[in-house]
Amino acid sequence: MATFHLHTIFSSLQGEGRNVGRPATFVRFSGCNLACKWCDTHKDERMSCTAEDIVKKVGEHSNKSVIITGGEPTIQKDLGELVGALKDAGYWVALETNGVRAPSCAELFDYIAVSPKPDYFSRYMDNLMIREANEVRIVATTDEIVGFCRSMRARIKATDYYISPLETDGRMHYRRALNLLMKLKKTMPDAMPPWSLSIQMHKVIGVR
Repeated sequence: MATFHLHTIFSSLQGEGRNVGRPATFVRFSGCNLACKWCDTHKDERMSCTAEDIVKKVGEHSNKSVIITGGEPTIQKDLGELVGALKDAGYWVALETNGVRAPSCAELFDYIAVSPKPDYFSRYMDNLMIREANEVRIVATTDEIVGFCRSMRARIKATDYYISPLETDGRMHYRRALNLLMKLKKTMPDAMPPWSLSIQMHKVIGVR
């Protein structure tokens, strides 16, 4: 039986994208295959659990939605074993990933959100990266990453595309995200669906 390395399991609301406001239990894996200098996510390993352990801990919360996040979940071995166990237990299961590597168990997820990282453009190789998802969310590290956004949109087929603000030292850079959104609107006026702004509602209302 596989052992999974996690930071924490907690209950909150989805703060971004199409499912904003959805109550969910977050399974946050430790470790990542990238090292974004602006990352504000705690991902040190605090527990090792089997799939059975995780399903039991998820069951301590009342939510029927589970979001597999990180860190980077796709670097975990035997991820499909865990997703299958959660599905068998009756949960709606979503994945949040940076998209550098496509999960071998993609078909098991009910929802996939990809957040490609501009600083690691060279790591996104067509034969390895995720190519299809439900939504793409790109953090506006600067308002000059129009080319990166256009590239990811062309390479990842999705239903929705979002720009998210960057947070540094507790400050949310909403204007930078809006500027990037406006540039994308100008350079891709006929894009459907259009790019939208995802404002990270959980940080606005002060929940985890």
